[in-house]
Amino acid sequence: MFAAYAARIDKDQPLDGLELGERPEPRVPPGWTTVSVKAASLNHHDLWSLRGVGITEETLPMILGCDAAGVDADGNEVVLHSVIGQTGHGVGPREPRSILTERYQGTFAERVAVPQWNVLPKPKELSFEEAACLPTAWLTAYRMLFTNADVRPGDSVLVQGAGGGVATAAIVLGAAAGLRVFATSRDEAKRKRAEELGAELAVESGARLPHRVDAVLETVGAATWSHSVKSLKPGGTLVISGATSGPNPPSAELNRIFFLELRVVGSTMGSKEELASLLSFCAAKGVRPVIDSTLPLSEARDGFAKMAGGDLFGKVVLTV
Repeated sequence: MFAAYAARIDKDQPLDGLELGERPEPRVPPGWTTVSVKAASLNHHDLWSLRGVGITEETLPMILGCDAAGVDADGNEVVLHSVIGQTGHGVGPREPRSILTERYQGTFAERVAVPQWNVLPKPKELSFEEAACLPTAWLTAYRMLFTNADVRPGDSVLVQGAGGGVATAAIVLGAAAGLRVFATSRDEAKRKRAEELGAELAVESGARLPHRVDAVLETVGAATWSHSVKSLKPGGTLVISGATSGPNPPSAELNRIFFLELRVVGSTMGSKEELASLLSFCAAKGVRPVIDSTLPLSEARDGFAKMAGGDLFGKVVLTV
């Protein structure tokens, strides 16, 4: 079957390790099933895999891709939950949870094998391309907002780095849920687009907001950390799920954190139940993922290059 896979690890030039070509059909252990992929979306996780984060030379070649929507063996339209071993279904009793391509072949292929437990029905209201955007970036944003930030309608939220998959999802979901959403970006066009998607105001990175907020969603890391801490109300919550600009900010702002009794909460992916709720929310309320571009799987390299260059707003989707 045709697939896009990591053939080599290159920390400095990750795309040099990306290959497109024929790979063996997926192995289907007991309790697993095969899904024919219709659409799969790119995540920064795929780029980090090419740099050797989460995988090793011994696991290569590794088909990339965590997210997918497709058709199962019984002809049902389905969406995949990307976290394997979260409850022990389909894996050994001592196996820790992992994102699909950290241990198992991924979704950038004609077919993928996953535990039967990881398959959810795709709502008829969502296209394969839209549904394929949800299991990683959109699920991460959903958990950040509604589980870990614990915000409610009328609360205010700052989303750092408008344009990325998680940040874009947080803006759309937050606005749809009745939150007052603020966003930042260095790019004027991305700030304008954020406001079109429902942000009350989008400002330059580091700029002062009209008022302090109840929660900040942080995926940028070192470059925006100080601004995130300073933007919170006393007792506010900073939820972090990534650090694309680096993990070590120049100032940790510890005095401000303890004096204002701020909460700092780490957040990674989400549960199958949260993904089911996200799918239902999108179907019922007309919320749709923001898709930057759709490419055939044969042009996956162009999608990776677009994501690596940061020249996108929303998700890049590969169709099979």
